[in-house]
Amino acid sequence: MSLVMGVAGAAVSNSTILLTGVAGLLAGSISMALGEWLSVQSSRELNQRQIELETEELEASPEEEKHEVILLYQAKGMSKEEAQKLADKLFENKETALNTLISEELGINKEEMGGSAWEAAITSFLLFSVGAIIPLYPFIFLDGFKAIMLSIASGVVGLFIIGASITLFTGRSIWFSGFRQIIFGLAAAAVTYGIGALIGVSVAG
Repeated sequence: MSLVMGVAGAAVSNSTILLTGVAGLLAGSISMALGEWLSVQSSRELNQRQIELETEELEASPEEEKHEVILLYQAKGMSKEEAQKLADKLFENKETALNTLISEELGINKEEMGGSAWEAAITSFLLFSVGAIIPLYPFIFLDGFKAIMLSIASGVVGLFIIGASITLFTGRSIWFSGFRQIIFGLAAAAVTYGIGALIGVSVAG
């Protein structure tokens, strides 16, 4: 919305606003998708490397690794005897011992391993695209003041929904979070609109 308002403030044609908006949508969506892919893939590679190192350490010094597990269980509240018995049982099998070290020492869930990099990238691309098109679509069939007003109204609705959704994690009031998101969004849009208007006047002059 800030990008669209900034271009609209320069009083350019609808085609220019749409071109800029679509370019911003694609640039933002692609960069977000690439960022997510790299983040998740790097996390997977890091986890895999840690597992490989833990496997090597288990092969080289199983008793030392068992002792580490005993200490971990004691830190969780087990007595030394209970921790010793559980560790002895788990280390009877090399695969069970390795899985224990991976989950208890490294804190890695082998089933997830950081999630799917492609799934994260595609989800990020789609979510950014949907959010970006909300303030842009009015300029497809309207122009001038009407398009700007509908863009702002659509953006406000989108901002409120985003703010309200955050309450699922924060536990705050829907109204508080929703309107806070609107205020910040409108403030950013007002600043970019003003800058766009100044640039438009300067260019025209």
